[in-house]
Amino acid sequence: MNHLTREQVDAFGAELDALRARVQADVGERDAKYIRRMIRLQRTLGIAGRGLLYAWAFPPAWALGVACLGVAKILDNMEVGHNVMHGQYEFMKDPALTAKGFEWDTTCPGDQWRHSHNHLHHTYTNIIGKDRDVGYGILRIADEQPWRPYYLGNLAYAFFLALFFEWGVALHDLEIERVTAGEKSWSETKPLVRGLVRKARMQMLKDYVLFPLLGGPLFLPILAGNALANVIRNVWAFMIIFCGHFPAGVAMFREEDTREESRGQWYLRQLLGSANIRGGKWFHVLSGNLSHQIEHHLFPDLPAHRYAEIAVEVRAICERYGLPYNTGSLGKQFGSVVARIAEMSLPPRLVDQRSQ
Repeated sequence: MNHLTREQVDAFGAELDALRARVQADVGERDAKYIRRMIRLQRTLGIAGRGLLYAWAFPPAWALGVACLGVAKILDNMEVGHNVMHGQYEFMKDPALTAKGFEWDTTCPGDQWRHSHNHLHHTYTNIIGKDRDVGYGILRIADEQPWRPYYLGNLAYAFFLALFFEWGVALHDLEIERVTAGEKSWSETKPLVRGLVRKARMQMLKDYVLFPLLGGPLFLPILAGNALANVIRNVWAFMIIFCGHFPAGVAMFREEDTREESRGQWYLRQLLGSANIRGGKWFHVLSGNLSHQIEHHLFPDLPAHRYAEIAVEVRAICERYGLPYNTGSLGKQFGSVVARIAEMSLPPRLVDQRSQ
């Protein structure tokens, strides 16, 4: 997996354990104030956005409403929902901010996301055949995935996945491809389908029926505004998540290479299987601090707003051990993601010929 000896990997892991313990011991009121402030901001933007959608006669105000509502949905999903459901704020003992009790403004039920993301993705990060986030059951994103003619549409699938990303995430835990292949029974899937239908129905009624109906003759402009806000959230989430997992330089792993994995080796896999995105303070906030995807994968249960501080030390540790620390601008990382998706759409023999 790397050039380090077992002793060096263990020492690398011990340094990260010590860093985690030190930050965890400092978690408290500062973090509680931060998440409460983010929730207030998210709710304020949501209320303002929905109110401005009624200003259809003044298009700039309507457009501002779409933007406010889109940002509110981004904050709800990424800076609040994602991080709360990782258990980052359990120390507050607030029933509304517990990992198991939180529900978010998206079609995916919280309990299904916690299984596919917290358990499968964070345990088996980038292990082909175990981590279903590798391609989301739709895309070929790694050489280790066998090529099929279906993947010639990789770029088109990625485009539509970005537009409707909340639905891609919602369908993720159903493992439809395993059901159709006979690897999983329909009886195992039915309870998940019922949960998804309940959650999706609530979201659809809220965004596409209830709020538009409250606008009376403004039904269509409000419906369109809600739909555009969802697209803004979907495309942004897709970009941030894919830039954190699939740009150039991110490694994939085989299951046999990770058997009997030590704590240090697990840390090393998280480092090599993730990437960061450079940006300013509000860029990090709007990404849910997943622009620090490396730190998130190393310490998923630490409050995410701490990652910018932790990143300085993590990078220094990596440099001491001669390990890569994959980071770049949004443009650079997303450009390499698109290039990777395009390359993985082609038959391997054609890619090999082009590289010679």
